Amino acid sequence: MAHLKQRRSENISGDFFVDSSCIDCDTCRWMAPEVFDRQQGQSAVYQQPRDTIARHRAMQALLACPTASIGTVEKPHDIKEVQAQFPLPIAENVYHCGYHAENSFGAASYLILRPEGNVLVDSPRFAPPLVKRLEALGGVRYLYLTHQDDVADHAKFQGHFQCDRLLHEDDITTGTQAVEIKLSGQTPYQLAPDLLIIPVPGHTKGHTVLLYQNKFLFSGDHLAYSERLQHLYAFRDACWYSWAELIKSMEKLATYDFEWVLPGHGRRFHSDRATMHQQMQKCLEYVHH
Repeated sequence: MAHLKQRRSENISGDFFVDSSCIDCDTCRWMAPEVFDRQQGQSAVYQQPRDTIARHRAMQALLACPTASIGTVEKPHDIKEVQAQFPLPIAENVYHCGYHAENSFGAASYLILRPEGNVLVDSPRFAPPLVKRLEALGGVRYLYLTHQDDVADHAKFQGHFQCDRLLHEDDITTGTQAVEIKLSGQTPYQLAPDLLIIPVPGHTKGHTVLLYQNKFLFSGDHLAYSERLQHLYAFRDACWYSWAELIKSMEKLATYDFEWVLPGHGRRFHSDRATMHQQMQKCLEYVHH
């Protein structure tokens, strides 16, 4: 819970504020860019919400914040209404779960609604309002984990929904030894006709990405969009295994078709397939540079 006494001086006056516990994960800034920005290495409110839509986005960011660093001076009257908005629709049957976890450094997680069984991509916090919404939407059949960094409350979700977790064996740690499906090797794994898991070692040795319907790419920490660079890129400063292997993985990934990049960290990107191929070429030029 954010503390008013720790309110950052960079916040503009008004109801919403960010306190000094902010870890600069960027969540609030991409969820509600009309309210939050980065100042002096942490997030701050640069403009108070001007209408209901902006207020709801700010409240969504408040609920998603992994460190509860966002607060309001007045007790929010609409918090239950905003809680009911999660998971947030992105496109078609793909949703953003919100409720980011601190031990995943605020990584985003996603939900794919499927008649054959819903897929949770990476783990959010095991927050009761979100869990109830997932129950209402049909539960969770698979909990797919892109890599070892963004597993968060995976065990709690598995215990509650009795879902099968998937993680590459090269990213198994003490806390994930019990996952039900351990992926291996570098051959893509067809989980279902519409779900293809592609190994992309680099950021970590066992990193994989999930391609859904040849349209939605859940990229973990392998690929994201940079507003500064204006193209897709990889995290050179956060490559824990091998940059050389990451380049090979990116070259392989560039041969696939998709229209959405939905990362754990970094910004989303959506375009037609021709533009996406152009973006991937810019990404390859960046990683080779």
